[in-house]
Amino acid sequence: MQETALDFVIAALQKIRQTSDRLPRASRLSIERLRFVAPNKADLLAPIRERVRICTKCPHLASSRTQTVFGVGNPDAELMFIGEAPGADEDKQGEPFVGRAGQLLTRIIETMGFTRGEVYIANILKCRPDTPPGSFGNRTPTPLEMQTCRPYLVEQIEIIQPKVLVALGAVAVEGLLGSRGTMRELRGRWHSYSGTPLMITYHPAYLLRNQTPSEKRKVWEDMLQVLERLERPITERQRNYFL
Repeated sequence: MQETALDFVIAALQKIRQTSDRLPRASRLSIERLRFVAPNKADLLAPIRERVRICTKCPHLASSRTQTVFGVGNPDAELMFIGEAPGADEDKQGEPFVGRAGQLLTRIIETMGFTRGEVYIANILKCRPDTPPGSFGNRTPTPLEMQTCRPYLVEQIEIIQPKVLVALGAVAVEGLLGSRGTMRELRGRWHSYSGTPLMITYHPAYLLRNQTPSEKRKVWEDMLQVLERLERPITERQRNYFL
């Protein structure tokens, strides 16, 4: 858009030069401002992604991972979701929230009126927490692991500059804010991360374990607050929706 404006001004100046006895004038500062093109956020994220890809700050995670899981979605997103760490499916595919919990998160996003590609999704940890041989399931990240990996997420947030952040679960809250609390105390009301509105809600995996309508409704009520903060239209069907 900036380049188009510059071309327009240059063409206008040339036309004035051709049709008028008076020479057109434009300050150097004005021309430089028109030349400015805002940095492409995807380009800004790329070197961070590469640093994450080769990161060995946590040697035990670097040696056990299949690959790192940086983040996915629109670098210009208004809405950013933050989870705790990749699981087995994410470690295999290199993308956050692709397992059963991720499928539920996608459904939530789509019911909000977005596509998955319109928001941005990332985790506190970029590596799957290692587990003992022969064990099943996923391990909760340690505070030290989250503290070590957190700067990457901070950089992502600073570049993307979403209008609203959503933290999924108490572990993600601890990794992001450095404080602990019960979800009963934290969810359903607005918090702040470096001046950005932060909504805390249950992790989709919790809803897979607790499929009562009341728990699902709590998450949806949190998402309705997010839509209102983003000034997105909310239909009557959305207001009455249960996950």
